[in-house]
This record gives sequence, structure tokens and C-alpha cells, in this order.
Amino acid sequence: MGLKQDLIEAKEKAARDTGITKPLDTSNGSFIEREAEYTKEAIVRFLTEAEFRITQLNAPVVVEKFKIPEQLVNVELDTMLGEYGPILKTLKKIGDPLGLGSLIDSLEGEIEKAVTPLLKGGSILPPMDLGKDDGGLESTGFVFIGEPPDSDEDFDVEDEDGQREFTTVKLIREDIEDLL
Repeated sequence: MGLKQDLIEAKEKAARDTGITKPLDTSNGSFIEREAEYTKEAIVRFLTEAEFRITQLNAPVVVEKFKIPEQLVNVELDTMLGEYGPILKTLKKIGDPLGLGSLIDSLEGEIEKAVTPLLKGGSILPPMDLGKDDGGLESTGFVFIGEPPDSDEDFDVEDEDGQREFTTVKLIREDIEDLL
């Protein structure tokens, strides 16, 4: 029926166990009722002032927003030469027998010189701003306190059984010495 009533019943039981046979006064305002009230309040005060520590927690994380600023991107030379790469190779094959190979090599060298500054950081990946509500973000991860699981498949906190198994909160005595 509640902590206060449990305390009153514990006093009655202790009285019976020690041989007191006459009924105890447990009415409102009686010594036993008042002591139970004050004891209840002391327990409530203790519990509300105590700090409890999470000593085990495995839980999935829901990423709601994911933002990445624009990024510099390195570009391969073959990408920069694009459609002209195969043309230059073909021209070399044709031009070598005609004595034009060095001219084509020179042309290729000039093109490479022109695009080389663009190879490192030569392109910009636009920023990404995704949210779970936008339908563009799917992410899996987990947080933990205690022993780290290998993956989020090692725990399931969808129901009370999983929450009991993978979550622990403790009152650590050293944390409450000043309250005792």
C-alpha cells in the first residue's frame, strides 16, 4: 500500500516477534504513525539527493542531422584528360611512324602541365546537409558504458527484457557517504 504503511506493518511485526501481544496504536498522530511518516520522508530525501551512476548502457543512436562542409577533392590525371586521353594515345600510335611522336608528347606534356594544378584539391565536393526526416540519412551506431559490444547486433533494447539486460544504474556508496 505504500512505503509508510510498509514501515508501520514492519513495526507491528517486530513487536509481535519480540513478544509484544497487545495491539499497537498505529492511528494518525500516534508515535508509530509519526515515526513511519518521518522515516518515509528521510528515505525519500535520501533517494532524491543521492546520485545514481549508469554502470552499463548499450543503446542505439539515432542520427538526426548530418552536415559536412564542402571538401576539396583530388582528381586523377586520366579524369582531367577525359576524352582527350585516348585521342592522344591514338595520335601517338599514328604519329610515331610519321615522326610526329615528339610533337604529340609535347602537346600531352603541355596539357598535363595545364591540368596538374587541378589534380590536388582541384575540385570541390558540395556540402552535404542531410536529415533523417529528409529521407536522405540512414546511419547505424551505438553508445555504451561498460564493456563495449562488437556491434549493435549484440544487444536489443527494444523491449523491457533487453533494457533490463543491457542497462544498469547503481547507487555507489562512495557517492553517498555525505548523505549517510
